[in-house]
Amino acid sequence: MIAGLDALKYPVGKFQPPTTITPEMIVSAIEEIANLPAQIENALINFSENQLNTPYRPEGWTIRQVIHHVPDSHMNAYIRCKLALTEDNPTIRPYFEDKWAELADTSNTPIEVSLQLLKSLHQRWVMLLKSMKPEDFERTFFHPEKKSSLKLAEVVLMYAWHGKHHLGHILIVKNQ
Repeated sequence: MIAGLDALKYPVGKFQPPTTITPEMIVSAIEEIANLPAQIENALINFSENQLNTPYRPEGWTIRQVIHHVPDSHMNAYIRCKLALTEDNPTIRPYFEDKWAELADTSNTPIEVSLQLLKSLHQRWVMLLKSMKPEDFERTFFHPEKKSSLKLAEVVLMYAWHGKHHLGHILIVKNQ
């Protein structure tokens, strides 16, 4: 059990990749990715401007930043998946998510724009994921910060977790 600030930082726990990933785990993760946009929209019902501007933890992002971050992050993941499907172990380009969260589009764009982007992006991403053969999930990309290659099977599970992770942040502020 995670306590204190770590419980706020990781409301669903830290991502732990399983040693073995089964086809059922991949199907479940794809469903979680498919359901995330609606879950976030539902969590945001009756949110006030004050709540949108509230950090989910001390020195954490505001909920507005979280809402804009999720499609930013998932766009990168979608592109990384497509690169891995079309190239042999391509080296992906990391980005500074903390700096992206500080850009003007995060503070000036209505959240509805990012919610629609997330919905459309996930429709495309889920269509891609569902079209993949089992061997496609063995394809990899190289992450230079981690200095390792990641299989798409693990990436799908990681981003299913990532969505629940940030949904948890929204629910922390909603339930305060």
